[in-house]
Amino acid sequence: MILGLRTTIYPTPDLERAKLWYSQVLGIEPYFDEPFYVGFAVGGFELGLIPDGTPSADGPRPLWGVEDAEAAHARLLELGATPLEPVTEVGEGIKVAAVLDPFGNRFGLIENPHFDRSTVG
Repeated sequence: MILGLRTTIYPTPDLERAKLWYSQVLGIEPYFDEPFYVGFAVGGFELGLIPDGTPSADGPRPLWGVEDAEAAHARLLELGATPLEPVTEVGEGIKVAAVLDPFGNRFGLIENPHFDRSTVG
């Protein structure tokens, strides 16, 4: 049984640079920091970085929740991300967007006024 998003792992060729970039994006330091894995606790979920694998915009498409999709998208671009999908309303006040992080991974955003954090287990 699928219980919901728990962890999204992004491969990176430069773990130290990725750790710094994601610390800026998330506004927090990693809670787990080893040469083989860096983990950030983000709203009950985990964003992980690994130093192997191939970054890509293909593959899984997790969406990370934000309060303001326009502002979050702009901030990611200011921090060096590359535009991939502009902020788009998909109905019922839900907005999505995506960028490529500086390492080539897709980083998706979702502004969902209907999301109920109390359901996160």
